[in-house]
Amino acid sequence: MTESTLIKGADIVGRGRADVLVREGRIAEIGTPSAAGAAVVDADGLVLLPGLVDLHTHLREPGREDAETVYTGTRAAAKGGYTAVCAMANSYPVADTAGVVEQVAALGRAAGYADVQPIGAVSVGLGGERLAEIGAMADSAAKVRMFSDDGHCVADARLMRRALEYVKTFDGRIAQHAEEPRLTEGAQMNEGAVSAELGLPGWPAVAEEAIIARDVLLAEHVGARIHFCHVSTARSVEIIREAKDRGVAVTAEVCPHHLLLTDARAHTYDPVYKVNPPLRGDGDVAALRAALAEGVVDAVATDHAPHAPQDKDCEWSAARPGMLGLETALSITVAALGGPESVDWDLVAERTSRTPARIAALAAHGRDPEPGLEANFTLVDPSRSWTVVPSELASLSQNTPYAGMELPVTIQATFLRGRATVLDGKLAETAEENQ
Repeated sequence: MTESTLIKGADIVGRGRADVLVREGRIAEIGTPSAAGAAVVDADGLVLLPGLVDLHTHLREPGREDAETVYTGTRAAAKGGYTAVCAMANSYPVADTAGVVEQVAALGRAAGYADVQPIGAVSVGLGGERLAEIGAMADSAAKVRMFSDDGHCVADARLMRRALEYVKTFDGRIAQHAEEPRLTEGAQMNEGAVSAELGLPGWPAVAEEAIIARDVLLAEHVGARIHFCHVSTARSVEIIREAKDRGVAVTAEVCPHHLLLTDARAHTYDPVYKVNPPLRGDGDVAALRAALAEGVVDAVATDHAPHAPQDKDCEWSAARPGMLGLETALSITVAALGGPESVDWDLVAERTSRTPARIAALAAHGRDPEPGLEANFTLVDPSRSWTVVPSELASLSQNTPYAGMELPVTIQATFLRGRATVLDGKLAETAEENQ
């Protein structure tokens, strides 16, 4: 493998057109460097972004390797432009001990396509009754700094307060799946006109908003950091806005599907559109797009949720909620922020890379290229669109809601510590040298 790579003529976000020389995994020079013997990547017309960082990825391993593995999930991440992903705790066994989070991190290093930062469970077995081994996970080799029972709300206010107090001691963060379970029992989709028309039990917006309001107050009382996963309603945005105005240490993410799709998709009864929280209405989509542009919502996170065919190719009521997201996220984010012709690429970098890296405490990621830094970045072609073909995705599963859609912008290359995991839009055959 060539130790040096020269990226020629890239449009570097925040800097302008320049060449980038990468040597031994780090950025050696930016400008017009000469590098005899270096491998050359022609980046004319391409935008160079810091490598994308996903705060919310389900890699399914250990336990559900029929749906996804760390290897296949990180390959999908690399194709989507990601250099780091945060793996949610709802594996089998649950990532509620130091041993499990260290196993997940080690699997990521072995795969080599993206750094994998485990998210530890808040409660034992995601049961919502007893705190998990938060301190042990924080002190482990995986250095866990975010904790979430995602898929399950930490509904017990006393347990949430204790968790916030615990993570405050090491500047950690709780990531809450905001869903009051007593209001969503049996729910199948967003509560509204479409659910009434279809006769499907509704998931009311207030079930999300009530937990967000409660946890904002708890975080404010404790003085701890709280992060809200997959925010999906206009009122949630307003609660978060008010909290930030008061100085509460709150951050929030939005998923690409909540920026594009609405509950009208349920008319098809295709369970590929079943997700938790559910697809909402047009007003919510508009509010989320505006909040992302403004910064009230801090980051785009995929909630990449692969499912095996038996869990998704069935009737709506029996299907598990969740969609693929890693390979399509950047395209949808660009579309939501104005489209490739008018999008502010610095804003894209902020919402998909810099801010997620800060929230996840990943110091080597989300950084604009500078000499001496690890070479973690992605090259995007803003002029080239692509059509989503499920069988061509890198994920082990195929439950994408975007099948057949033409999406803007393509990932041409992804570099992790200076070595290409994706080049010319294709996955590298091996990523062993990224370790």
